[in-house]
Amino acid sequence: MAEVTAGAPARERLLADFALHLRAQRGLSEHTVRAYVGDVRQLLDFAVRQGRSRLDQVDLPVLRAWLAAQAERNARATLARRSAAARTFFGWATHTARLATDPTQRLAAARTGGTLPVVLAQEPVARLLDVARGRASDGDPVHVRDWVAVEVLYATGVRVGELCGADVHDVDLDDRLLRVVGKGDKERVVPFGLPARDALRTWLDVARPQLVGPATGAALLLGRRGGRVDQRTVRAVVHALAAVAGVDDVAPHALRHTAATHLLEGGSDLRSVQEMLGHSSLATTQRYTHVSAERLRSAYRLAHPRA
Repeated sequence: MAEVTAGAPARERLLADFALHLRAQRGLSEHTVRAYVGDVRQLLDFAVRQGRSRLDQVDLPVLRAWLAAQAERNARATLARRSAAARTFFGWATHTARLATDPTQRLAAARTGGTLPVVLAQEPVARLLDVARGRASDGDPVHVRDWVAVEVLYATGVRVGELCGADVHDVDLDDRLLRVVGKGDKERVVPFGLPARDALRTWLDVARPQLVGPATGAALLLGRRGGRVDQRTVRAVVHALAAVAGVDDVAPHALRHTAATHLLEGGSDLRSVQEMLGHSSLATTQRYTHVSAERLRSAYRLAHPRA
């Protein structure tokens, strides 16, 4: 039975095998793999402090104590992810005969609280995009890339990791389509509008060639040194542009939420939005109908004399 003490070779092999399972069998993104492995490593460290040095000694009371300790200093979404990581890990360990029984089977699922996603109204989004386009007019290729990033994130509703992972050949300017690879390595094609097409054309024809270098390859969006742009850079760009535009501080994922909500408010059907966003479950997409309904209620309460 694997020792779970820090630095033990058996533990590191165990975590490496788990990471391989997440990548190869579950098809999870590298970001999610790192998060899950990090969560399990924290859990095993906690177990050692509780005097449980072997994997089969990590039982239900230890799991509950760990989650209770996490709840004191983490948001509900983080707590839910760590609970999911523990379930996935112990389910895998049991399935692969590393454990006889799964201690998470009686572990209550952590709830995220059902909070509605952050969504911007159309006017603040327009301001944000105008600021990005105006800044790109100085000809700096990085400023053009930033404009492209926010235009495409809002136009398509893709995840920031999907956009950063896209290649040049994934863009069809004639038909205004972008091919991305989402969770579980599932490929989908999403449409975009004329403003995003114009930004992409400027980027591909004028700005991107200025940044191309030995490490460029086929990457669509590039960093200042010519390599594929990373997600942290794009997140920082969105935060910075929001500050300049004077809108609520938003992350790239809020532009995804905003795109979905605006589509539904404009009359798009749920199934189409589900396909565009790459949701495996329609229930996930239905969150945006609640956002639209809440916005309608707020407008009603402000405007109707008998609200």
